[in-house]
Amino acid sequence: MVDKTKALSVVAIGGGTGLSSLLRGLKFFDDIDIHAIVTITDEGGSSGKIREELQIPPPGDVRNNLIALAKDETLFSKLFNFRFQTNGTLRGHNVGNIILAALTKILGGFSEAVKESSKILAIKGEVLPVTDKLVRLVAEMDDGSEIIGETEIINSKSKIRQIRLSEEVEALPKVIDAIKKANGIIIGPGSLYTSLISNLLIKGVRESIVENENAIKIYIANIMTQPGETIGYTLSDHVSEIVKYLGCKVNYVIANSQKLPDDDLERYRSQGSEQLKLDIEKIDVPVFAEPLLKMEVDPRDGLNKARHDSEKLGKLVKRLLSW
Repeated sequence: MVDKTKALSVVAIGGGTGLSSLLRGLKFFDDIDIHAIVTITDEGGSSGKIREELQIPPPGDVRNNLIALAKDETLFSKLFNFRFQTNGTLRGHNVGNIILAALTKILGGFSEAVKESSKILAIKGEVLPVTDKLVRLVAEMDDGSEIIGETEIINSKSKIRQIRLSEEVEALPKVIDAIKKANGIIIGPGSLYTSLISNLLIKGVRESIVENENAIKIYIANIMTQPGETIGYTLSDHVSEIVKYLGCKVNYVIANSQKLPDDDLERYRSQGSEQLKLDIEKIDVPVFAEPLLKMEVDPRDGLNKARHDSEKLGKLVKRLLSW
């Protein structure tokens, strides 16, 4: 039973765009203390280049969620989100990524850089990289091959049989502390293996979630399947994989029930992606399938993308946490 006289301590676990959609919906509730735990295995784009060249954790997913929790659309938040589009050395780089990289070098640590950036952006709650160590994902595929690195895994045509880390690394103490004290633990939305399960593989994360028996645990499923990760997966397949790597059941599952516009759905299909099939009858915990879709233009390519409606998702999560 949740004590309704106190603020809810909520841990949200994930990666880039998916998790940021949830955070934007939760940050306006004064009675929720948010702790966003963010994956650090990204190897693509600006983040991947910074990771490789400077040997620091990739800043992109952390940056996304810092901006999501910023209280206002200030000049600083717009600066952090600015991406260079012109030709040249900076093409594709995001200013926020560069600032986080610079602060990491100045302050001597990625966690310290995130903390200072949180102050600059005046965020609601806190963003915590799950670890400050460099580590890569390793996937064992159905065809017997082994693929190293998030980008290569995503680009693979084979089905993932098992995923692990290139080496064992421990979660940051603040991450473990936040999980142990949480009233609610939310996993997702986000890429099943590379944004969600990648966090559960870090030593101490899964164990702390399992040990916190009083926390309400919620899994929020993606709207679409993803090429290279979850082609052919249904909702129950997603839930099964989360439970497998987590080591315990979740209390609730949230899924979108709203159909994409036909033109957008056809475009996704041409890219090898389908809207997630909701086989709710195969899931043995309560599933809340509600219209949560919001089509948004992605500034990187100008295309409509299927996102969770932050306001609707935030209200639904708040309702479940308050029961």
